[in-house]
Amino acid sequence: MIKCLLVEDDPSMASFIKEGLTDKGYQVQLVTDGFEASDLISRNDYDIVILDIMIPSIDGFEVCKITRRRNVKSIIIILSALGNHEEKIKGLEAGADDFMSKPFHFRELLARINAHLRRKQLEQGIFEADKYADLEVNVEQNSVKRAGTDILLTPKEFNLLLFLLRNREKVLSRIEISQAVWDIHFSTNTNVVDVYINYLRNKIDKNFSTKLIHTIKGRGYQLADKSNES
Repeated sequence: MIKCLLVEDDPSMASFIKEGLTDKGYQVQLVTDGFEASDLISRNDYDIVILDIMIPSIDGFEVCKITRRRNVKSIIIILSALGNHEEKIKGLEAGADDFMSKPFHFRELLARINAHLRRKQLEQGIFEADKYADLEVNVEQNSVKRAGTDILLTPKEFNLLLFLLRNREKVLSRIEISQAVWDIHFSTNTNVVDVYINYLRNKIDKNFSTKLIHTIKGRGYQLADKSNES
């Protein structure tokens, strides 16, 4: 579950955001004070911090600066009625990943959050999730091995494989793949995803008896080791 700290002292705005994110499956903790927010960020591992500027004790800019000085890697999205260019620049220079002006559409906030999460997922270093069956992906070295054999991929093939790997055994639709890997929504008439899946199969599966990339008819694609299935 994605952990989110919401720092907002306006009751109606706080309720609007918290209810929306909770409905989408996020774990949301709400605070209304800058000092409390800074303390919680230092003691908890939040995936996302949604931060208002005009809050009591210390403002959102200062919270953001303190957070980055502590080398906290949480995604920070500033939401503020202070929407002029200077304020946006100030927020980004303080260490925010994004800045949205109030009022805003919740769907846009959610889309931006998801885009940042996808990008962070693809940029992170090597994790246990990056190893599956005899397949190993090392993000730091930009390398792929299958059964100890080096496999050379293009950057887009690499990102596609990493997305499949980190969602292993889950059936992923073409739309989910296109949004995560290309950050756009391809038309259902476009076969770009299918073409790149085929590229991957030729490199990842072709020379191995156990196939890892599977087509799930009518649904999409899945990376899974089915060698032990009867």
